[in-house]
Amino acid sequence: MAIIGAGFDDVSFSTDDSYDHVFTDTEKATVKGLYFQCGQQLRGPEALSRYLGVSQHILINVGGIRYAFPWSTLKDFPQSRLGRLCSCTTPMEVSEFCDDFDEMQHEFFFDRDPLAFQVIFCFLAKGKLRLSQEVCNVALHTELVYWGIDIGQMEPCCHHRMMSSVEAVAEHQRKEDEWREKRRVLKASMREGSLFHRLGEAVENPHSGLAGKVFAFLSVIMVVTTVVSLCISTMSGYQQEEATGHCSQKCRNLFLVESVCVAWFSLEFLVRFFHAQSKLEFARSPLNIIDAAAVLPYYVSLFLELKDESVQDIVAGTGRSSLDKLGLILRVTRALRILYVMRLARHSLGLQTLGLTIQRSMKDFGLLLLFVCVSVTLFSPLVHLAESELALNAARSPQHSFSSIPASYWWSIISVTTVGYGDMVPCSIPGQLVALITILAGVLILSFPSTSIFHTFYITYTELKEEHKRLWKEERGAELCWRKEKVHRIIC
Repeated sequence: MAIIGAGFDDVSFSTDDSYDHVFTDTEKATVKGLYFQCGQQLRGPEALSRYLGVSQHILINVGGIRYAFPWSTLKDFPQSRLGRLCSCTTPMEVSEFCDDFDEMQHEFFFDRDPLAFQVIFCFLAKGKLRLSQEVCNVALHTELVYWGIDIGQMEPCCHHRMMSSVEAVAEHQRKEDEWREKRRVLKASMREGSLFHRLGEAVENPHSGLAGKVFAFLSVIMVVTTVVSLCISTMSGYQQEEATGHCSQKCRNLFLVESVCVAWFSLEFLVRFFHAQSKLEFARSPLNIIDAAAVLPYYVSLFLELKDESVQDIVAGTGRSSLDKLGLILRVTRALRILYVMRLARHSLGLQTLGLTIQRSMKDFGLLLLFVCVSVTLFSPLVHLAESELALNAARSPQHSFSSIPASYWWSIISVTTVGYGDMVPCSIPGQLVALITILAGVLILSFPSTSIFHTFYITYTELKEEHKRLWKEERGAELCWRKEKVHRIIC
């Protein structure tokens, strides 16, 4: 750090270029008289006494820490707060840029973060604006705006890190504000005493109270019951009854259980739909689309089964193409009931984390798919060549699983993904060498994007966990306030 009043003859600059191949971005050159300005942090009363009452210097007191600058230093930054302070001519103008000032000692007081000002001080004195590990990136951004420092003067690497943090916090704040606004509107509507709004609040928010928790518990029970009934309906006894058109008491009971569960899901879906503020946003939600796709097959199959003659024709298999296709549609729609499992994402933090991780890691999954496609395209011809041409008994026994390159694609996919079903196995030594290289390449290919995806999953899980804790605390506080208000009304 340069001392005020000292010259620049003893300032040395490093000319070591041994790290030029590591740091590709050239560092901004330090220009004497423009960027490398004089400034000093004052430590102790002796250093302070040298500058008290000196008109050529200005004393800046930030959070109890004093700094001394010559007026020429600050005039080189006319757009900054300190630069505009130099151009003030009246006490009224000075008070607009600082919290307090001592006109006799030329000392100006700022009630700001002293750690953040250390970064700004280094920029004013040396012309280098970089991040500090002791200061939050978002807090430093706020201080730079306050002091009027151009953020574009920051080094490129530091600028990218700081703006990423600022944008992430801004996005989080935007979502939180939207959630608070929705909660405010819902609470205002609930105060009107509408039973429907209270029911909608219980359906949408399990943390809203006892009703929300009970509704969420019943919803999970219904999902599990539906999945179990779907699995039971595929057993051989029920399949034979469906094929013959005969329905026993067990079959009727299973249909009754499914009908009750579908009625519950339909009621929940309708409550969510009419309770939603934006119907278009509700229709675009992936979970709501899954809910509709899971409920719809029941009504489609019920509509088809109401036509007795058509259903009998389908079951009997008359051979008519239109009825056969209709029967296929009926069986496919019944199989879609397994989508009920996805409803657990509304009540499971882990499933929500998985879905959000997939959404955030689409580029990583695309990169992984690209790696797999390139590997399959590369190793399929190699294993075909090894088994067809390079094997010792290739001419005597040309019949093998790797008869063509397209036939080798399946083996390459299974080997690159390190699954290894064993249905296609290279028997020759060249083919086994290709298989070894394929498996090793698959391990490396899967490890590269997997690290980034795991990191995204961990960050997403932490964010959702903290958000759930915050929501639970807010709901708990709101519930306590509501109870106190209710008791107060009863007493009064």
